Amino acid sequence: MTIAFLSDTHGKHRELKDLPQADMLIHAGDMSWNGTEEEIADFIGWLGELDYRHKIFIAGNHDDCLDGAEIEGLPENCHYLCNSGAEIEDIKLWGVPFFLSDEIHWEDLYPEKIARIPQQTDLLISHCPPFGILDKSAFGANMGSRDLRQRVETIAPRYHLFGHIHEAYGVYETAGTTFVNGCIVNERYEPANRPIVITL
Repeated sequence: MTIAFLSDTHGKHRELKDLPQADMLIHAGDMSWNGTEEEIADFIGWLGELDYRHKIFIAGNHDDCLDGAEIEGLPENCHYLCNSGAEIEDIKLWGVPFFLSDEIHWEDLYPEKIARIPQQTDLLISHCPPFGILDKSAFGANMGSRDLRQRVETIAPRYHLFGHIHEAYGVYETAGTTFVNGCIVNERYEPANRPIVITL
């Protein structure tokens, strides 16, 4: 199974050309800029046009219209994960969004969502990075979640895919888990990076 992974396109998804071939495309949130329903609908329309066997997406802090929302009418091969999972071709996926409410109530809301991540997870998708891994801002601060880092170390998924911190794009491999920050836009919100292809 090959996966084309990207995150943080911020409304510039239609500017992306020559997307890599893969079996599955995963987007880890911040599809939009202002979090409007129109922006999300345009993203879903674009996603539906892409030639991938499976398509997965979660929400980021710029996608606030999805906080508490249900998405209806998605194509059969397209899955929106919101503190929920899917099993596709024997791969167990789990998605953890990161809304503005999570930022405001960091101490209360986000750890509760992290605690729900199942022990048996092959591929974890979150918008927020784990603390200390591909999470360093331009100011040199680690912006990731300590609770998420602890949970990932406990369950050891094969891959942890995320975004949020634009300037920390890249791949970091450990003995148990490969971590991937797939931010497409840079800190100036310019499309500067390519989707990252991984193989399961």
